[in-house]
Amino acid sequence: MPTLFRKSKEIRNYVRLQKCENGRSIGLVPTMGYLHDGHRELIRQSKIQNDLTIVSIYVNPLQFGKDEDFGRYPRDLERDILVCEEEGVDAVFAPSDEEMYPESPVVNIHMEGLSDILEGKFRPGHFNGVCVVVLKLLNIVQPDRAYFGEKDYQQLKVVQRLVKDLSLPVEIVPVRTVRDTDGLAFSSRNTYLSPEERESALSLYKSFLLAEKFIKSGNTQADLIKEVIRDFILRHPHVRKIDYVEITDEDLRPVQEVREGDRILLAVWVGNTRLIDNWRIGNANL
Repeated sequence: MPTLFRKSKEIRNYVRLQKCENGRSIGLVPTMGYLHDGHRELIRQSKIQNDLTIVSIYVNPLQFGKDEDFGRYPRDLERDILVCEEEGVDAVFAPSDEEMYPESPVVNIHMEGLSDILEGKFRPGHFNGVCVVVLKLLNIVQPDRAYFGEKDYQQLKVVQRLVKDLSLPVEIVPVRTVRDTDGLAFSSRNTYLSPEERESALSLYKSFLLAEKFIKSGNTQADLIKEVIRDFILRHPHVRKIDYVEITDEDLRPVQEVREGDRILLAVWVGNTRLIDNWRIGNANL
């Protein structure tokens, strides 16, 4: 059973002992809980590369907008700790809101060109909340490595740039997107979907496969590919609307002609559930 810590001071003391006195390397897997197979893959990568693995579980209110799903976001700490036990996690850090934010933060973090596009455009303030909590977790735990999934690709790029610009002494390790057997990317929000909505949600993954075929047939104009993706997804009955379909290079700069290694990124409402996904163009996904 992993050791459960609720206080920042306690986890700091634990890490200090392990690193300074025992010389152990520390991997951190930051999560908002309700762990799934995507989180399991993050944990497994950490366990390969580090002596000890710590999972943080905290639903961060700063990254939710006022009309978003903070109140109903799935939470089950007991279940999460069992998952961590199954994966051989050494410690879990599960702070309260009062522990993380004894006062409302007055620090704002904005990344020109990174935090105001795509998710940042549709969820104003989201990446400020992400950056603040990630900085706090990195400062509290002080890991050697921290693990972030490519499923949230823009978040990964924001965190990588945050660490680079502030010269933080941690390696950010990207981990591939993990998909269910039907192709749907694992997400805690998948629990919101009814069986019928889940069928429509598969249009995201299927649109990526369609785009791959379209590109391999010689069609590389980004605008045309985006139109094909939109038309395909909107044909599914429970798709309510599309926030965006974008094709960028690996640094999130929009492209006109698609090449291998570029990313398709999208955000789609299926019923009342907002799903995001992305795809690296090229055979590596197939």
